[in-house]
Formats: sequence, C-alpha cells, structure tokens
Amino acid sequence: MSGDGQNYQPVSGMEVPRFAGIATFMRLPHVPLDQADDVDIGLIGVPWDGGTTNRPGPRHGPRQMRDQSSMIRRRHHALGTCPFDLANCADLGDSPVNPADVEDGLNRVETYFKQVVGANILPLSAGGDHLVSLPILRAVGQSEPVGMIHFDAHTDLWDGYFGGFKFTHGTPFRRAIDDGVLDPKRTMQIGIRGSMYDTDDRDFGARMGVRIMDIEEAVELGPEKVMAEARAIAGDKPTYVSFDIDCLDPAFAPGTGTPEIGGFTTREAQFLLRGLRGLNICGADVVEVSPPFDPSGYTALAGVTMMFELLCVMAEARAK
Repeated sequence: MSGDGQNYQPVSGMEVPRFAGIATFMRLPHVPLDQADDVDIGLIGVPWDGGTTNRPGPRHGPRQMRDQSSMIRRRHHALGTCPFDLANCADLGDSPVNPADVEDGLNRVETYFKQVVGANILPLSAGGDHLVSLPILRAVGQSEPVGMIHFDAHTDLWDGYFGGFKFTHGTPFRRAIDDGVLDPKRTMQIGIRGSMYDTDDRDFGARMGVRIMDIEEAVELGPEKVMAEARAIAGDKPTYVSFDIDCLDPAFAPGTGTPEIGGFTTREAQFLLRGLRGLNICGADVVEVSPPFDPSGYTALAGVTMMFELLCVMAEARAK
C-alpha cells in the first residue's frame, strides 16, 4: 500500500492530458526501489543493448515505451481486470547498466533485480535487448530454478557468437540453463521461425527437454490449445514470462533488431498472453523494442500493451 493505505493509481487522462506530465510506465508514480516497501509489482526499465548482434537501439526502448504507455487505461476491456486495484504497482525507474562493458552490465542488472526480489516485489521489465533476461533470471531463480514461457521468433539457446563469445541476445537462455536458474523441462518457447545457421540451438533444447513450438504449429493449434500446453508444462511452480517483440510480425512491430516475417499479429499475441491466467508468475519482461527503427512509436505501443496484458495476469495472481 502507499503511505495513505491505498494502492498507487495511474494519473487519469481525464485529469491530465496524455501528452502532458512526466512519462512513467502507465502513468504510475515513480517510486525508487529504496522507498518501495509497499510495492507488489515493480515496472522497471532496463535500457541496455550490450548483447545486440544486428540492428542496435533497444537501449532506448524503455524511454519510448514509457511515453507510449500513456495510452494504457485502468481496466482491461476483455478480462475486466483492474490491476491497479488488485496489486500496488509503481514505476521503479531504470536498473543500473553499463553501456561499455557487457559483463559489468550483466552484474549491475543482476544485483539490482536481486534487491527487487529481496523486497518481495514482482518485476515486470521493459528492455533492452534479450540478454537482459539472463541477469533477471539469475535473480528470480537464485533459490530454485524457475520455469519459463517464452514468446519469440528465435530460441536464444545459442552457445556463442563470433569465436565463442558467450553473452549476446542469442544466448541468454542457454546461459540460464547452464547457471541452473532456468528449468529446461518447464520451459516452452512459442512462435519460433526464420532461416537458421544450423540446428545447434534446437538440438541443445531437445537434449535439455525444452518444448519448442514453431509458428506453424502455434497457428494451427490456436491460442487456447497453445496456452493449455504451456500451462501444463509450467505447472504450479514459479514461472518467468519473456516476450520478445519480434515474435510479432514486423508489419506490427518493425522497430526491432532481428525482424522475421510470418509472425503473430498483435491480436493473436494478446490472446496468448491472456492464457497465462492462473500461473505462478515470478516475473516477466518485454524486450527488443528498438525506437530508432520505428520513430512512429507503434512498436513501443505494442510492447507496452503486452506489458499491460502481463500486468493484469500478474496482479490477479498476486491478489490470491
């Protein structure tokens, strides 16, 4: 609860125009972590793209996503959920990063998110490239490995890049499995597609027990059946959700570093995320929004709308 015993609430567009005021996620108050004792769910920016291997720019994602999130209102039109009534939500600001040193950047993000988890706050993050998921998983999975439901065009299970460098946005989940913070048998990847260098990532996933669902199978099954399988794989133990904006077709999300045609529509993705209801979600992220490749802000709007879908199911779970 906030200091007056009430949950923090977004500023209404009926009181302050959506184009006015200081930009925060969903127009929530900015509450620094050292003052966030009463926060249940923390919305956090991770402005870092030290793992990018193609088109750079996701370090600018959180700022544009905050701006676009002024369009998010209090209540979900289909679920009827008002997450701000169910859980105390606040914008915690940005995680510390290092734009000049990859390993130090990883350490800074991990240290910050361990503080978030230690404060019993569920993190909902905006990246940043997909490597930011690794230090967050090291934080949420420090006591026991977590499961994961992962929406993406790519598996991000590669072992290395350019001579074996281990830390890129294509390697976070292989490193997380190696580190023992991600349970591969409770991990499902949804929407995988695109041409491949080889099958090393898929072969590793198969050996470890990761369920990899290509876009063709996901479309054939439909959101309801896809998510029924995802819920069965995750079970009732803590589960992380990672949403790479490139799981969407670039017609809907051109502002990303490694676009692949043939992806989900925004509507399909919303239906998929609603299928997370009832899971024990220990944290989530939306990553790879790259504003330099979509100055219109539509990719960022898609990203923060997916964050709102995630916030609704996380708030429902937190309120139980």
